[in-house]
Amino acid sequence: MTTMKANEPAVYGVKEIAKLFPSLMKIKQKSLREKVAAVWNEAITTGCGGKGWTLAELRAVKFTLLAGDIDMKFVEHLNSCARQCIAITDVLKRAFRCSIPIQRDYLIAGALLADVGKPLEFDKDASGKVIQGKFGQQVRHPFSGVALAYKHGIPGEVMHIIATHSHEGDKMERSIESIIFHHADFVDFDIAKLLGKRAAKK
Repeated sequence: MTTMKANEPAVYGVKEIAKLFPSLMKIKQKSLREKVAAVWNEAITTGCGGKGWTLAELRAVKFTLLAGDIDMKFVEHLNSCARQCIAITDVLKRAFRCSIPIQRDYLIAGALLADVGKPLEFDKDASGKVIQGKFGQQVRHPFSGVALAYKHGIPGEVMHIIATHSHEGDKMERSIESIIFHHADFVDFDIAKLLGKRAAKK
């Protein structure tokens, strides 16, 4: 982490962001790795209603506020999705007899950035509980995520994954990379909802 003067916000580079998201280092293109880290740095330091998050706070955030009390965290979910996307790509490359034009770097970047808007969408109430903040009620994370990504020069192919990964993308034709991430994302989400429902019945 870059050394900062008193009262200046922390700056998280590739090394620090890769500790949160190890799949970042699977992106072969150095400049894209750096851009992904820069987007995450801004999301972390300006989220939570402008107060910013510590890395420890971000690690403690639940995967989703919509699935009840399940034992999976937000950071773990993104790592799960990135690993699923890499594995799915490897399976598809072997399974399809025709060549599937999957841009692996863009897929991994999209998997790691799909929910980068959530640190802006989430806030904390007076008791410290993570909630959907006022900004998050106005602008959902696919939109804020694309805005952050655009600001840092993320390629359009990756912004497409961010924009279309959730139900906002249901009316668009998703790219192959977006299709892969969308399904990996909902594998986690649908299982989390089921587990949350089961836990609520106990």
